[in-house]
Amino acid sequence: MFLGRLSRLLKPALLCGALAAPGLAGTMCASRDDWRCARSMHEFSAKDIDGHMVSLDKYKGFVCIVTNVASEGKTEVNYTQFVDLHARYAECGLRILAFPCNQFGKQEPGTNEEIKQFAASYNVKFDMFSKICVNGDDAHPLWKWMKVQPKGKGMLGNAIKWNFTKFLIDKNGCVVKRYGPMEEPMVIEKDLTCY
Repeated sequence: MFLGRLSRLLKPALLCGALAAPGLAGTMCASRDDWRCARSMHEFSAKDIDGHMVSLDKYKGFVCIVTNVASEGKTEVNYTQFVDLHARYAECGLRILAFPCNQFGKQEPGTNEEIKQFAASYNVKFDMFSKICVNGDDAHPLWKWMKVQPKGKGMLGNAIKWNFTKFLIDKNGCVVKRYGPMEEPMVIEKDLTCY
C-alpha cells in the first residue's frame, strides 16, 4: 500500500523552483552566491559527515526528507523516528538527509566525528552531513533555497525556527512540504499518502 502512495509522490512535480531562471535545470549553479538560480535540490552539493563533497544529484529519483539535527532538545523522538522511517521505507525509495546545526541553543556543539558517534548510538543508517548553518549569511545554499520555495516557506517568516525542521522533497528535487521543529517525523509518513 505504501509503495503505491510513494510512487504517486515520485511522479513529476508541476511546480519546482519557481524562482529559477528558465533553461538552467541541468546546470550545477547552486553555490554560496548563486543558489537562487537552482531549480531543484539536485543542483546542490554538501560535505558528508566525513568531510567528502557529495553532489545531491545522487538523490534523483528518490523522495527525501531533509532535516537539521542536534544532540540535545527533541533528539530522542526525532532520531528514533527517523531511524524507524528509514528502516521501513528506504527500500521503497525514501532517503533521509540529516544536517547537524549548532545555531539553536548551542545544542550541537560537537565535532563532525563526535556527531557521527552520537548518531551511531541510535543506529543511524541514513545520510549524515557535516555541520552547517541554516540561517543567516553563512547558511548553506541548499537551506537558503529550500526556505524560499513556494512550499518551503515558514510561518511567521522563512527563517528556520529550531533544530529538527524538516522538508519533504520529491523525486525531482522539489520541496513538497515544510514541517516545524515540534512536528515529529512520523507526521511525514501520513503526508506521503497525499501524493
